[in-house]
Amino acid sequence: MTTTPLRKDAARNWDRIVDVARALVDQGTPLQLNDVARRSGLGVGTVYRHFATPEALLETVATPCLEALAAHGEQALADTDPWRALEGFLTRTVEAQVTDASLAPVTAASEDTLPRTTELKQSLRSAGTTLLDRARRAGAVRPDLAPADLVPLMCGIAYAVQVHGSAADDRIDTAHRYLATLLGGLRAAPPHA
Repeated sequence: MTTTPLRKDAARNWDRIVDVARALVDQGTPLQLNDVARRSGLGVGTVYRHFATPEALLETVATPCLEALAAHGEQALADTDPWRALEGFLTRTVEAQVTDASLAPVTAASEDTLPRTTELKQSLRSAGTTLLDRARRAGAVRPDLAPADLVPLMCGIAYAVQVHGSAADDRIDTAHRYLATLLGGLRAAPPHA
């Protein structure tokens, strides 16, 4: 991906490549640059000029979702209610996981191809950690919940939604139900009178 402004024809080609890649990801088809070139009606060299690797293309497809989540994380950090902020952030995260097929492989990758991906993933980790720490200090969540627990728990919900079957239209409702159950278990027990 280039950082300088593209000519109109190059920008159209970039958009076409990303659109084709988005469709393939949504279908569950692994990205192969030669396949993307064929399906987009562009030369292989054109695709490789824009995206050196399938990983760079996948990260580009995931970027709008990651940016939206990072922006929501910033909004959540401004919320003065620690529980509501954490709950809202986790809700938005699990919604993204069950609606954007590019998110899981990009967030699970141990190495990033694009610096922007690294920056966005770090922003999300930082927001999640800060929100959890605030909620823990406020006594709103169990004290034994660690920041490292959040990602596997959210991934577990997304995986359960994908595997155990909701139709695409019902995935968000199912994810909300599973998340509500999880959040009920994460809340700190109220003090006994």
